[in-house]
Amino acid sequence: MTDRFDPHTHLSQAETHEVFNQPAPLEQYNTYTSDQPLQYWVGVYGAGWAKSQLQSFGLQCGGDLLEAGFMANENKPEFHTHDRFGNRVDLVKFHPSYHQLMAAAIEAGMHSLPWEQPGPGAQVARAAMEYQYFQTDAGSGCPLTMTFAVVPALKHSPKLAEEWLPRILSHQYDERNVPYFEKKGVTLGMAMTEKQGGSDVRANTTRAYPKAEGGNGSEYEIVGHKWFCSAPMSDAFLVLAQTDSGLSCFLLPRWRDDGSKNQFFIQRLKNKLGNASNASSEVEFRGAQAWMIGEEGRGVRTIIEMVAMTRFDCMVGSSALMRAALAQAIHHTSGRSVFGKNLHDQKLMQNVLADLAIESEAALAMSMRVGFALDHLDDEQQSLFARITTAVGKYWICKRAPQMIVEAMECIGGVGYVEDNILPRLYREAPVNAIWEGAGNVQCLDVLRAINKEPAVLKAYLSELDKAKGRYQAYDNFLMALTEELGNHETIEYRCRTVVEKMALALQACVLICEGNKEIAEAFVQSRIARQAGCQFGTLPEGIDCFSILKRSQPVI
Repeated sequence: MTDRFDPHTHLSQAETHEVFNQPAPLEQYNTYTSDQPLQYWVGVYGAGWAKSQLQSFGLQCGGDLLEAGFMANENKPEFHTHDRFGNRVDLVKFHPSYHQLMAAAIEAGMHSLPWEQPGPGAQVARAAMEYQYFQTDAGSGCPLTMTFAVVPALKHSPKLAEEWLPRILSHQYDERNVPYFEKKGVTLGMAMTEKQGGSDVRANTTRAYPKAEGGNGSEYEIVGHKWFCSAPMSDAFLVLAQTDSGLSCFLLPRWRDDGSKNQFFIQRLKNKLGNASNASSEVEFRGAQAWMIGEEGRGVRTIIEMVAMTRFDCMVGSSALMRAALAQAIHHTSGRSVFGKNLHDQKLMQNVLADLAIESEAALAMSMRVGFALDHLDDEQQSLFARITTAVGKYWICKRAPQMIVEAMECIGGVGYVEDNILPRLYREAPVNAIWEGAGNVQCLDVLRAINKEPAVLKAYLSELDKAKGRYQAYDNFLMALTEELGNHETIEYRCRTVVEKMALALQACVLICEGNKEIAEAFVQSRIARQAGCQFGTLPEGIDCFSILKRSQPVI
């Protein structure tokens, strides 16, 4: 006779298994003190004075703001055309976590630091702030970047600058949908491109009509549309529109100066691949009030400094996404064993992680070097250098980010592919910086345009690269070949991507050789300059101390 089945003691009624060999999540940490490469490059380029501020902000970015980033992306902005009484309101509502993110960044001065504290290291310190912030949420970084970058353009109109700059530079975030003059702090957006032209803004058909004499600082009415208007709940927007003298720049507020709603109509919000926390819209202007900024017909010239700043932020933003992915990959694999060995003790995984770490640090180093140049624009050499390297850097770093992030996701495995992890969001976010402010071809052609229009920019760039000569034969050979390519103008447009890629690699190598960690520099030269590696990450040549390199980038918790 068999024993009677007892359901109370049957194992299936108890816990089915013990969860083990799973690392703790990377959360509640300091994104600054845990990041050795970031601390290193902040010090190299003169922003060590901001250490306390960066540490404080890092505690927020690795803590409450990290969770807010998840919430803001899970709860997308909602567009409301009318209120319950039938009044047209053109209102975009955000989850409270979005406002939490914006308030934290503005209170910390991420949108204003270099303008309020100009001097050595200011741009680098701000870059270190946004480098951390973009690891929590890149979407809300868009209006913060635009609010920051609009300052040089607005200064072309002293009258407008006097009225608007105190509010733009304020550390008070005010989310209310009220006229700008009722606020102590405002945010700015941009509305540049149109359906028929995209990056070719000279093809714009939107028109501006003067209310009186016209000219810099004067009032206009604008009629037309914009295909991409970023952050449509901003308090005002920089807009490009045609006048009788050509394309001109304008400041267009959401509310008119008499307190009524401006003739600014949101058509819809874009349903985007990523960048979910940020609202991007299509808009129409039906006689909208605006004021001209700068000289009539010189709109592109007016915004050129602004474009340099937004391109720089694309570099830093993509570098930040790369760092976030790398940090997750190294942290996860440190607490995971496969086939009886911790993943960090396995040679092939060491190769992959070290390769990712080299790519990440090279992107950060290049960005901080450009930040140093932006801190010293009064130096002609640095100004010329910044003119060309913002385009070179934006092209290369933004192109590398998606490939690197997917490799980091693969290091984590299946759990890295599910939405509970930040990696899917990073991967969806990665392409936008390559597209925004001019896609890859636009950046490459701008490099050629800068060289042809002002040959001194190429001289400044090559002068910088000369600083690293004499230490690695492979680098010297690479630089010689690059110089020859740049001097060969035949079919240069066809070869432009190849040339700009080599310009980026040469600059990254130069910065690492001159200012960086010796192990990182040697590994970069061997794998990227001497071309001893394969096309995929994890193909570093023999003789590189991969374990030491990956440990340099491992988050220190």
